[in-house]
Amino acid sequence: MKKKVLSVLLTSAMLATLLVGCGGKDNSADNSTATGTTTDTTNQTTSNDTASQPTESADNSKDADADNSGSAEEVTLKWAIWDQETTQYWGDIKQAYETAHPGVTIEMVDLGSTDYMTVLATELSGDGSDFDVVTIKDVPGYATLVQKNAIVPLDDYISADGIDLSQYAGATDQVLVDGKLYELPFRNDFWVLFYNKDLFDAASVAYPTNDMTFEEYDALARQMTDTTFGSQVYGAHYHTWRSAVQLFGVLDGEHSILDGEYSFFKPYYEMVLGQEADGVCRKYTDLKTEGLHYSAAFSGGDVAMVNMGSWFIATMITNLQTGEYDSDLCGNWGIVKYPHAEGVEPGSTLGTITGLAVTSATDTPDAAWEFVKWVSGEEGAAVMASSGNFPAIMTDEVMGLITGLEGFPTDDASKEALNVSNLYLEVPYAPNVSEINSILDSYHGSIMEGTMTVDEGIESMNTEVSKVLAE
Repeated sequence: MKKKVLSVLLTSAMLATLLVGCGGKDNSADNSTATGTTTDTTNQTTSNDTASQPTESADNSKDADADNSGSAEEVTLKWAIWDQETTQYWGDIKQAYETAHPGVTIEMVDLGSTDYMTVLATELSGDGSDFDVVTIKDVPGYATLVQKNAIVPLDDYISADGIDLSQYAGATDQVLVDGKLYELPFRNDFWVLFYNKDLFDAASVAYPTNDMTFEEYDALARQMTDTTFGSQVYGAHYHTWRSAVQLFGVLDGEHSILDGEYSFFKPYYEMVLGQEADGVCRKYTDLKTEGLHYSAAFSGGDVAMVNMGSWFIATMITNLQTGEYDSDLCGNWGIVKYPHAEGVEPGSTLGTITGLAVTSATDTPDAAWEFVKWVSGEEGAAVMASSGNFPAIMTDEVMGLITGLEGFPTDDASKEALNVSNLYLEVPYAPNVSEINSILDSYHGSIMEGTMTVDEGIESMNTEVSKVLAE
């Protein structure tokens, strides 16, 4: 009974997070996190020379020996967050950290989710700013804070404490600014492939696997397609975000949206447009016109596979338990790893991160760093997972908490799908990433609507992004 009660609590918490996280994702063509909207950045050249460096001042520091010690210096850390009332993990982190660090008080300041990064940048621009730690919601906003010298590089701390950045699956490499790291991720949402087991069973077709090339995935989607009127089954589904199609091309680890030359998108546009033409998936124009949400498409029971972020796991579990989704239509579901290009390591996927940074205005930088390190480390990961969220570090304990939730698929393949080998950010760092995002969004729509050919759209992307990169 205790285990069942815990499962219900965790699932309820997942729903609370979902209402915050996925809501932001749905309101933007291609957000840089699953929890919020992107923020415009300037094109000014990033300068790190004047950014405050970590200090070793005994007066301002909160020593690591405060962990489980009652003799620590009293310190209050002011932490910028959003949507405190509807996001359980903020309070969980505060309580767990204060318990483990006597003498430290975490003061959370809710800036709201609407335009959070813009509001935060404004707050940190004033001389009176007294934030010690800030939450980084998206990469464009991160770029703005770095450019304003509002947050400090963490490299000296990371080196001194021997932090192994490889545990973040490569995500930290993609937010380096002139070789320096200004945030550590504590939350990570990544893309997987959801599938309807009942549809595969009815068609006597083997389930998707955790190691499929795009050719195998395309063939499987076509095999699952039934265009018979009245009993139609779509082998695949792609939401209207450009990330659902375009960013298949970055999974080889050799390309990103910052390249300025986008011919590597072509085979994936051709695959999806070919599937549209053959009735394998719904048309982009129809989805735009009807406003059909990916969750409604998959839960309707006529979609065999859909590529989507890990936040959709919470939706599936919660909505099936509450009866919002018909279990006869989509109750028997599973997940596998993203398909990959030939020769690319299975488990390579797209992701979005939420991070923490130390402000340049703090009077207690060492204490602020200790908080950032803890929340972004294994202790914080366990706290995040206890409420059904996906932390940036996926330990065995974390995996067990998430896969042990009532309603999570019980098959081994679904559990294995959570093991990420390479995480490629949908939006890696660049000082002008917001402008690049906007251009790619625009021409993605033109290609998918058929107002431009694939070649014409890619040529326009190349031309317009090259102008931005030349500024």
